[in-house]
Amino acid sequence: MESDLEARVRKLEAKVQELSDLEAIRDLRYRYHELINEGNYTEILDLFTDDAEIDFAHLGRGKGRAALAKFFGSVNISPASSGKGLYSFVKQFIHNMAVHVHGDTADGFSYLEAKPIHKGESYLVAARYDDEYVRQNGTWKFKKMALTPYFMVPLREGWAAIYSRVMRRKNCPPTSCSMTG
Repeated sequence: MESDLEARVRKLEAKVQELSDLEAIRDLRYRYHELINEGNYTEILDLFTDDAEIDFAHLGRGKGRAALAKFFGSVNISPASSGKGLYSFVKQFIHNMAVHVHGDTADGFSYLEAKPIHKGESYLVAARYDDEYVRQNGTWKFKKMALTPYFMVPLREGWAAIYSRVMRRKNCPPTSCSMTG
């Protein structure tokens, strides 16, 4: 018969594994944004499974390593890209990350605040990431990453203008309507 100490040790080991997994997944999300913020798009692919899928709404979609390489290769303007790319500058900030681990898979979400420059104009961006993760060979990777934009507006316009337009279109007061629903 198992002793109370053995049961407590197993329970403690399971909790340590859960906390280690949560931290590794958070590090994965943070590393992704560090690479984006530093313009290091070549290393991003290593954060995804070979069959990973991205859905970034109007920015683009892709499944598999080749599609992701093409997408991330088109994100940033660099001297080597002859001025072609989605952004000439972007800094992203992640907030309120939640993760749920289920053995060797997990899911989670986080909120994005971003400050890109697109075609010479500064933008304000707010969005939500919804992710699926998988542990492969002891390392957590993105299996699926979806971006739901809340707003992407020129800085000079501000998000208040789009909020007002959306609320008028929905014909509802600001306290009872969502900008995305």
